[in-house]
Amino acid sequence: MANLLLIDDEPNILSALTRVLHKRPWQVTTCERPEKALELLTQQNFDLILSDYRMPGMDGITLLQFVRQRQPEAMRLLLTAHGDREALIKAINQAEIFRFLSKPWDDYELLTALDTALELLTLRREQKRMYEQLKQQHDLLVRQREAQEHLRAEHPALFEVMRNEDGAIVLEEWESLDHQGFN
Repeated sequence: MANLLLIDDEPNILSALTRVLHKRPWQVTTCERPEKALELLTQQNFDLILSDYRMPGMDGITLLQFVRQRQPEAMRLLLTAHGDREALIKAINQAEIFRFLSKPWDDYELLTALDTALELLTLRREQKRMYEQLKQQHDLLVRQREAQEHLRAEHPALFEVMRNEDGAIVLEEWESLDHQGFN
């Protein structure tokens, strides 16, 4: 289950967002103050943080910059009633937001943005898991190769292969044994 944090200084906006999200299998935490959100970030991990842009005390971009530092894996989205181009550029460049959503929002667009962000997060986590698994396998192969090289240096005869004129491998012990009816 995804864990979401919604931050907006307007309680009615948080209520409306919660109503839109209630059918999703998500754990939703709401917060009216950016300072409280920062406190929550030290107590638990969130998969996605959706913050309002204009709030007293701290704007959403600054808040999401802190989120990026404390929980870099979390998906960050910004919600605003203002179409400020400079704010958008700052949000993308400094807070590395995933999406910029407008107020009032379209429910379908909001849900699609959140679904997409969470799917991307899942893919990133899977990619990270696979990378770690690949790294472990690579490290194991390197250790095995080093052991094989050590063994080859200590006992070169183990790696010598004799072949007959047809290219078949010749086993010396087999050639010298009485084959007991294996001919």
